[in-house]
Amino acid sequence: MTTGTVRNGIDVDQLVGTINAIKDDHRLAAFTWRAKSVWEQGTHSTGEIGRFIHNGAEDTTRTRAFVLQGDEPPVLLGENAGPNAVELLLQALAFCYAVGYVANAAARGIEISSMEYEIEGDFDVRRFLGLDGPRSGFTEIRAHARVSSPNTTTADLEELFRYVQDTSPVRDALANPTTVISTLEVVGDRVEKVNT
Repeated sequence: MTTGTVRNGIDVDQLVGTINAIKDDHRLAAFTWRAKSVWEQGTHSTGEIGRFIHNGAEDTTRTRAFVLQGDEPPVLLGENAGPNAVELLLQALAFCYAVGYVANAAARGIEISSMEYEIEGDFDVRRFLGLDGPRSGFTEIRAHARVSSPNTTTADLEELFRYVQDTSPVRDALANPTTVISTLEVVGDRVEKVNT
C-alpha cells in the first residue's frame, strides 16, 4: 500500500485529484452550505451547522451538527454566552484565509511550520439600533498574517498571500455584492386583530 504526499497536514495527491475531477465535471464544484439559529433568550441564540449539499445531493459524512453559541457583550445587552455575529464573520474570514494558505502552500511544495491570522474590523452600531448613522456593516476589515516556512522565500510567501486574498470565498462575499433572499414564516400562537 502506498501513501500519498502529505504536506502541512494536507493530502496533496487527494487535493490534486479533487482539482482534476472538478476540471472534468464542473457540477462537482457546486455546494450549498447551511446554518441554523434558534433564539434562546435575550441576545443569546444557539447555532447549528450540519449537513450540506454537494453536487445536488446531501452529504452524510457529518453524523452530528456543530453547535455554536451566539450572544452579545453586556454593553450590547448580552451576557457573553458566545461571540456576536460580526465576530463570527471575522472568524470565518480567518478560517478561510488559513485553509486557503495552507492548502495552496501544500500544493506548491511549501512547508508551513506556523501560521496565524489576526483579523479586526471597525463597526458602528447606530443603524443597527435604528439611529441615523453609517451603513450597518463593517467600514473596514484588517487582516494580519504571520507565517513561518523552513523551505521557501519571502517573495514566494508574499505571492501566495496575494493569491489567497484573490481566491478566498469569504473575502469575496464580503468585498462584493451577494444576493441575500430572506423570507418570513409566521407560526404558532399568532394573535390576529379582529375588528368588532
